[in-house]
Amino acid sequence: MEKACSIKLDGTAEDALRQINEKNYALPFASDPRKLFRIGVNFSKETRNIERWVVE
Repeated sequence: MEKACSIKLDGTAEDALRQINEKNYALPFASDPRKLFRIGVNFSKETRNIERWVVE
């Protein structure tokens, strides 16, 4: 099962992580025995860099 995810520039890392959890993007990988990390990233289109990230 493949899901398309949207990329939102200039949002917060927390918003990105919330979207990952709400839309269950990680669900297809839940049966994998390895540890799963969800990472929300704030990417700035002005600086073209990652400004902040949150790991869950």
